[in-house]
Amino acid sequence: MLSGRELVLGVTGSVAAYKAVYLLRELRRAGASVTVVMTPHAREFVAPLTFRTLSGRPVLSDLFDPQEPAAVEHVALAERADLMLVAPATANALARAALGLADDFLGTLLLAGRAPLLFAPAMDGEMWTHPTVQAHVATLRARGATVMEPGRGDLASGLSGQGRFPEVADIVETAVRLVWPKRDLVGDHVLVTAGPTREPLDPVRYLSNRSSGRMGYALATVAARRGAQVTLVTGPTSLAPPLGARVILVETAAEMREVVLHGAGAATVVVKAAAVADYRIGGPAQEKIRSKQEGLTLGLVPNPDILAELGRTKGARFLVGFAAETADLREGARAKLAAKGVDLIVANDVSRGDIGFDVDANEAILLDRWGGVVELPRRSKLEVADAILDRVQALRRAAPVPEPADPRST
Repeated sequence: MLSGRELVLGVTGSVAAYKAVYLLRELRRAGASVTVVMTPHAREFVAPLTFRTLSGRPVLSDLFDPQEPAAVEHVALAERADLMLVAPATANALARAALGLADDFLGTLLLAGRAPLLFAPAMDGEMWTHPTVQAHVATLRARGATVMEPGRGDLASGLSGQGRFPEVADIVETAVRLVWPKRDLVGDHVLVTAGPTREPLDPVRYLSNRSSGRMGYALATVAARRGAQVTLVTGPTSLAPPLGARVILVETAAEMREVVLHGAGAATVVVKAAAVADYRIGGPAQEKIRSKQEGLTLGLVPNPDILAELGRTKGARFLVGFAAETADLREGARAKLAAKGVDLIVANDVSRGDIGFDVDANEAILLDRWGGVVELPRRSKLEVADAILDRVQALRRAAPVPEPADPRST
């Protein structure tokens, strides 16, 4: 996600400075090269050796330390940086950045650099909502810096309120978005469906499938990274919602249909990645079905075909469907492409254990209604999601061409 990126991590004097250690670890896991800059007060909370060990680089602090040659290279470091991140950012750090104070290494670096700026605030009590702090935050945002909202909860002083260090995963995701190379979905509203649906048999049992929702969540995440407004309609999963996405939780196919058909009107791109149950019980039992009941018969009725309904009312929206197959992958996908009225079908083999359901990797074939075919070898679901959106954008930009007489013949 951050492979090949040069980041500066500024750590300021907050009790949350220890959380910057975990942040550094996750930034490195994401592939970033990180130079840590600590203020003198930050060194009172965490020893520089910890950051040096994890970053593999000297920790910079003293602007005039004659024993540290890198200390006079603040301009060169600022020019190399792809992103400058201050985490935790105290009220004092936000004020100094807003006022342009540059009497220490971090302040000088922030003024010398032209890379995107990201601040992850952490402070106590009512400090975050104080008018002075909010004025400094507004100044920084007006200049183009990203200042995250601190979390709510118990604070170091024993008080409770807004001021907690943001979640490390959210900081990393925000950093990824700030350096993401493609911002081609700015102005688009992308609606993604994800996960399984559950069709109740009785108050405690249901019919479902093995979908984990990971492919849909990956698509929502990458769409947001590329600048889209994202709505994620999701069945039950154990996944954390993508940062900044509007998330609507549903359980049954009927609930998903109602939400999707109502919300699709505002979307410019709809991606139906959910594994919606094809059938439901005609009349779920109102009480728990007794165990060991012999000869139990379930009366199944078809669920509405949400993708086909979207295809019939597609209008100017770009519609993407998924074909989860266990045999005859291309044939099944072509049939679905012809029957559903979609622009693009993503076909994947869910019979394999190394791709598909409940794993982090996928492999797919993309078939579009103009006859194009793109094969995606096995890769992470985030990479598959990015490739799918690349194909969506390529098809949206392409000049219209006549549809083949029979899509199944291509």
